[in-house]
Amino acid sequence: MAPTGSTLLHEVATRILGRYLERTGATSVVVSRALRDEAIGVDLQYTRGAEPLTAKVKADAYFGSDPLKIADRALPFYRAQSGTYGLESMADTATREPGWLQRSQADDLFYYRLVIAQPEDVVAELFAAHDAEFFAKLAVERDELKIIPMRALREWYEKSADRYAPRPVVTDGRPAWYRIVTEKDLDTQVPGVRAVGSVYHRVIAI
Repeated sequence: MAPTGSTLLHEVATRILGRYLERTGATSVVVSRALRDEAIGVDLQYTRGAEPLTAKVKADAYFGSDPLKIADRALPFYRAQSGTYGLESMADTATREPGWLQRSQADDLFYYRLVIAQPEDVVAELFAAHDAEFFAKLAVERDELKIIPMRALREWYEKSADRYAPRPVVTDGRPAWYRIVTEKDLDTQVPGVRAVGSVYHRVIAI
């Protein structure tokens, strides 16, 4: 069954970032749903130099700048830029399962903001296509990658979470709780945050 909604956005982001890693010298890149055991929260495996690394991907469509596209309900992956991070603190309010922030054993969080100027059904169709068509036709208008050390993020969050109000979010029918954290706070208070910037132009470059 083809992914939809936030799951589709996540899968698209992970596919883009896997290609980005390959294009920037990483080796042994694995982008597979088989990695995504809920117990470990890992989306990508790769090697830099001789060091094996893992990453959790968080896709965020709140990065749009065109008012007309933001207002267009046919473009669900094009939302207004928020200047915040969304951190899942509870994955399921019914079971009280902790969010990916607590569960993930990944080395880093790849927080990937991207806006796609296409309807969801078009994005889903392209996601099912081969890489050549997917990367050539996907209309990523803006994107930005931040790489955040997961351990440092967790340590900061444990001390700082109460400063940010919890917000209910329905993710693919599952009620969860997020903390919405200002970008400035996290970037300046969590050591080791790396602002990579736009990566999609590197992915599609020949």
